[in-house]
Amino acid sequence: MAIAAGDFRTGLTLIVDDDPWQVLDFQHVKPGKGAAILKTKMKNLRNGNVQERNFNASTKFEQANISKRAAQYSYMADSVYYFMDLETYDTYELNEDQIGFNKYFIVEGSEVSLMFFDGDLLSVSVPEKVELTVTETDAAIKGAPSNQTKDAVLETGLKLRVPQFIEPGEKIVVFSEDGKYSGRA
Repeated sequence: MAIAAGDFRTGLTLIVDDDPWQVLDFQHVKPGKGAAILKTKMKNLRNGNVQERNFNASTKFEQANISKRAAQYSYMADSVYYFMDLETYDTYELNEDQIGFNKYFIVEGSEVSLMFFDGDLLSVSVPEKVELTVTETDAAIKGAPSNQTKDAVLETGLKLRVPQFIEPGEKIVVFSEDGKYSGRA
């Protein structure tokens, strides 16, 4: 199915230069003269590269048919992550580059979605919010305002800012999109 650049929306997957791309952000721009253009920020789903590209609003693209399969994270060895398909029990491997920032939201036994394009495993998709354990935090400052935050390190190595009342060993909920604190678990 052909999709015009003017019909882009965030999260749309399409084929550009024979590779699957996902639209991360877009903006319609109508210059004083000439045709409207579409400024986009797109991610190549094969190699993870993010690029800003401009298209004529009337340019057409084919939609990329990305399939997802439920899987469970098993373990990591030598920068390779191993996942087990929950239906067929097949094992899949992704290297650290393919996982990208999602490595901070995957813990042993967690359920994820594996993304496939034309039978090739592209990457992993994690839930919007993930529950993780705090391993280190700075000491709370007595008398500090309730809105003040402090540094924390989570079980996956993610470093973020958390409220003063969070202590090591607590489970917190984190947004997987940007790695920010959401609340206590």
